[in-house]
Amino acid sequence: MKDIFKKIVASLLAWEARRVLRRFTPRIVAITGSVGKTSTKDTIVAVLERSANVRGSVKSYNSEFGVPLTILGLDNAWGSALGWIRNLAKGFMVPYTSRAYPEWLILEVGADKPGDISSLTRWLRPEIAVMTRIGEVPVHVEQFGSPLHIIEEKAHLLQAVREGGAVVINHDDEKIRTMKIPTGVQVRSYGLGEGAQVRGALAHILYEKNQPMGMTVKVETMGKSVPVRLKNVFGVHAVMPALAALAVAELAQVNLLDAVKGLEWLEPAPGRLRLIAGIKDSLILDDTYNSSPVALHAALDTVQELKVRGKKIAVLGDMMELGVYSVEEHKKAGRHVATVCDKLYLVGARAAAVEEGARLGGMSSDRIKKYSDSVSAGQAVEKEIAKGDLILVKGSQSVRMERAVHEIMKEPELATDLLVRQDPEWSKR
Repeated sequence: MKDIFKKIVASLLAWEARRVLRRFTPRIVAITGSVGKTSTKDTIVAVLERSANVRGSVKSYNSEFGVPLTILGLDNAWGSALGWIRNLAKGFMVPYTSRAYPEWLILEVGADKPGDISSLTRWLRPEIAVMTRIGEVPVHVEQFGSPLHIIEEKAHLLQAVREGGAVVINHDDEKIRTMKIPTGVQVRSYGLGEGAQVRGALAHILYEKNQPMGMTVKVETMGKSVPVRLKNVFGVHAVMPALAALAVAELAQVNLLDAVKGLEWLEPAPGRLRLIAGIKDSLILDDTYNSSPVALHAALDTVQELKVRGKKIAVLGDMMELGVYSVEEHKKAGRHVATVCDKLYLVGARAAAVEEGARLGGMSSDRIKKYSDSVSAGQAVEKEIAKGDLILVKGSQSVRMERAVHEIMKEPELATDLLVRQDPEWSKR
């Protein structure tokens, strides 16, 4: 009965969203990929909202429910049947009651299972589609059978772009670079490598009084070169959302300098490689929103790049939904940790594979500890932290690694603002 109710609600929300799109005809940017969707969405909003009325997906609303909710301007009703009925009533009235609908919609589009994107694109026709990054073993691959099937599902968004529109692709990801682009649309590429139309160069971390403050990068596009400063984001890969946003801004005919100013005030979303203060004058690199092989290796690269006075510690939860790739990918993660970190704390059923990889990489067993839950891991790390330490905390959503961060953050009273999944609904899970 519950599943039937969900299908009915999803169908009605989609119908209402289509009515709103026909009524107001907003310009739509839709973003997909296996890594970086939310950061890219937030960054595009930042560069467009200086010159237009813009609405972006709330948090990571990117599903068959999340996309229509964004279009309708409604909140998630979670498990409340009455809440969803109220949402449907409000959604029905949007075409009649909204006077100033956004000029731009910036929509995050995810794919947890086969058909998620292809079903959305039966009615969602973006003006601009952005493809972020896929990676060798994408998240949710367990539901698709192989990385190729995920790529095929993601590609539906590119094929849905309306004639005369544009696609923005990550030039550094070979799988994306070789995707088939529909005829009659423009193509803009971004990246750090040679050949990208919007290219980042000389990216490096900024420090003030030995504290990492953000990134700076020189952006080259359309024969121009401008310096860009990004606040509280770290690692070369963290520059990519800014490059994607500048490509979109160019297509939207936003002045380059205005777009750059929008980037300078942007703060990263909670749980996305966000640096927050830890106890005992330590630093926490909070990447607890989710985890996948490509994202974890990028986070570890960032840890290696950051200069700190103390130890480098990794607190890692399981990476979920990797299917037959799970054991090997967790071993690879362990080997990478061994080259970067001084200590490793593990949470979850897949900890043994990470431990094996770390030991193969040269990390001694006395530097590796395993725990059944994230709170216990956080409490153990709390006892070991010293001044100047850097602690990376990362894991898939279901492992709830933000709870480990809560144990070691300097100001836990700010958790609602700084950490991911702090809504009352999540406290019940």
